[in-house]
Amino acid sequence: MQFLDDYQRIVAEAIDKYTFKDKPAELYEPMNYIISHGGKRLRPIMVLMANDMFDGELEKALKPALAIEFFHNFTLIHDDIMDEAPLRRGKPTIHTLHGVNVGILSGDALLFKAYKFFEDLEPNLFKACMRVFNHTGLLLSEGQQYDINFETKGDVTFNDYIRMITYKTGILSASSFEIGALIAGANFTDAKAIFNFGKHVGIAFQIMDDYLDVFGQQESFGKMHAGDIVENKKTVLYLLAKEHATEEERKELEFWYSKKTDNLDKIYSVEKIFRRTKVDEKALLLIQKHNEIAQHYLNKINVPDEKKKPFIELANYLLRRDS
Repeated sequence: MQFLDDYQRIVAEAIDKYTFKDKPAELYEPMNYIISHGGKRLRPIMVLMANDMFDGELEKALKPALAIEFFHNFTLIHDDIMDEAPLRRGKPTIHTLHGVNVGILSGDALLFKAYKFFEDLEPNLFKACMRVFNHTGLLLSEGQQYDINFETKGDVTFNDYIRMITYKTGILSASSFEIGALIAGANFTDAKAIFNFGKHVGIAFQIMDDYLDVFGQQESFGKMHAGDIVENKKTVLYLLAKEHATEEERKELEFWYSKKTDNLDKIYSVEKIFRRTKVDEKALLLIQKHNEIAQHYLNKINVPDEKKKPFIELANYLLRRDS
């Protein structure tokens, strides 16, 4: 998609412009390392897309967009430490290269750098963006704790899972769009509609992430195959499998999810149940459902249809994502 390529170029150039040259290098080089990996950089792009939708100024939204990208990478560094993940975007994680202490400090520094990128906004707008940003940070923390709790909690429900991924993933997409809309001067109703659009796009994105962990092409996905199974994460695949499994398969799932191990027998056995219960098909239907909800909110926004087309394309792109 050309519009996505254009936004990615704008974000990449801005990140290059603000490469950290501060000292000590042992703190800032790991920050540059994770930021330079790139990825799709969808969250800062969401800020710029919403800003453009409401005819905002690019220069005014650019630094807040980078704030969202820095904040997102702060959460990734800490997530990787908590998950003991060896890879991020196909490359060694910061704590693997530099140790846990440096990982924690570099993540914290990225968060504070993110705050600084809001400082140029006028007072009322700064206050509004900070309200959204801080609320997002709190919900993300709650979502992460729910995710951790689920590893040892036996009675996780589907609603528990949706709340967890809404807080952990959906809220950041939602807030990225809302901040972009606020900076452009959108009214409250439209800002909340684009927030809800982003929330459901984010939910769809996370369900796809769960799907790809098992059913994706790992060489292009950039993560360890079946890492969620190894970590006993109660993902949508697990919950759907448990719902549709036989009593014997349910007991087998509970047995394997009581052990935190990368044993190949565990991965093979769980995947076999996932495939028999067709959770891949069911997960893809859920992704489609949340994209439809997202587009319902998009339709409510009072701007010409032409301005909505990139948002529809982005949602469909997430639905088709295979790497």
